[in-house]
Amino acid sequence: MALNAIERRLQRIWSGRGSLAVALLPLAALFGLAAALRRALYRLGVLRTRRVGVPVIVVGNLIAGGAGKTPATLALVALLRRAGWRPAVVSRGHGRASRGIVHVEADTPAAECGDEPLLLRLRGGVPVCVGADRVGAAAALLERHPEADVIVCDDGLQHLRLARDAQVIVFDERGAGNRWLQPAGPLREPLPARVPARSLVLYNAAQPSTPLPGHVARRALAGAASLAGWWAGAAASRAALEALRGRRVLAAAGVARPQRFFAMLREAGLDIVEHPLPDHHDHAVLDWPAGTQDVIVTEKDAVKIRPERAGALRIWVAALDFGFPAAFERELLALLPPHPQRTS
Repeated sequence: MALNAIERRLQRIWSGRGSLAVALLPLAALFGLAAALRRALYRLGVLRTRRVGVPVIVVGNLIAGGAGKTPATLALVALLRRAGWRPAVVSRGHGRASRGIVHVEADTPAAECGDEPLLLRLRGGVPVCVGADRVGAAAALLERHPEADVIVCDDGLQHLRLARDAQVIVFDERGAGNRWLQPAGPLREPLPARVPARSLVLYNAAQPSTPLPGHVARRALAGAASLAGWWAGAAASRAALEALRGRRVLAAAGVARPQRFFAMLREAGLDIVEHPLPDHHDHAVLDWPAGTQDVIVTEKDAVKIRPERAGALRIWVAALDFGFPAAFERELLALLPPHPQRTS
């Protein structure tokens, strides 16, 4: 839990411009200088971007910590499928123990590929490949899955080597924090004065949280499913979620913003005991408090808990209903080249 305390302290520091944030400004200036130099080298052609042969959409954020990239990627995959594309996903695979390129399958351990890529494979039902070099990962993915005709890059906004046709910049309710660069603030790069070219801003919040014009995503609980049912591909239902009302339920969340998850469960009428965990918690040990009978977790946690580990516990998985407004969908699809099937 010490890591949780550090994360919370950082978020408090980054929400304002107190003395500790000010003391870190010299380091932030060095960080900004290095980032600006790197971007200049790409702009001048000293460092070169690489195209991978199919359109690429990058989903990322400007601030440290999760802002909702993975649910946005899942929703984007669904949108592309509805529009006739055959999407695939590349990702860095944050927190994985492996190196090199890994093709993610339904039975790939989360420790080998990362929890979010495994969730994208299970929920998205599309090819997923992880690698620190997104260009290399995309090439390996297309070699194995030549039917893929568009790639969604989960968390690659600062990976400038990968050329992209469109970008989705995701913010949550924190916005840009104190608007300072790391480590004095949460920004990985300066907040731009206007939305960059071929980019859309998506707010994973109740309302826009920066001055940049953008679209507000729809976010709500879709329902719940038993852990065994979720792994078998069963859809979450409102009835299963409502059946938990009146019980004392342990809510465990190894995500960047667990309080948001807890608030949504309470809004659904559940009586929960909060059990926040560090982001990307491995769940190697299910250390629930004694006497716990019902546990509800996020899908990001569920990928690291196989049903046979539950024992006598009743473990439930809360699924998220995340979607885009119609205007966002139209603008995003308009950034892509004409679909090959409709121009052949």
